[in-house]
Amino acid sequence: MKVMTDRKPPTMSFPDWVDAQIRAAEAEGAFANLPGAGKPIPDLDRSQDDLAWVANYLRRENVDVAEILPPALALAKEVERLDERVQAARSETQARRLVEDLNERIDEAYARPQVGPPLRVKRVKVEEALERWRATRPAAPPPAPPPVAVRARRRWFRR
Repeated sequence: MKVMTDRKPPTMSFPDWVDAQIRAAEAEGAFANLPGAGKPIPDLDRSQDDLAWVANYLRRENVDVAEILPPALALAKEVERLDERVQAARSETQARRLVEDLNERIDEAYARPQVGPPLRVKRVKVEEALERWRATRPAAPPPAPPPVAVRARRRWFRR
């Protein structure tokens, strides 16, 4: 493989000089057998905004996009996924804490100056979330009957 360290001739334009180098590399076979050769470029037909490459990079690296969202969108995403988190709770008090913690953060977000898109998330009704949690749990077994008190037998004779 030839290293392109030649200087651009002063009479040649920069695009023409780059094209000449690419043609020379193709002639030498530098682009033969590259991975993805002959395959279409993915998402080439989709319009891309300024930060689309960031989103694509994060998806490729399996980074949760919710970690970099503005506060309003992060809270909305958290409200959307709340039922999944509540269902994973082992006890009703743990589920209640999850919902109440989210409500506190929503209140704090409304109290602070808005950064990014407007905040349109409402507080989550704790009892409704707990009802959904209870609906997925198996019914509690009936309480065991209290132990029957065994009376001591009296002996037929007394001393």
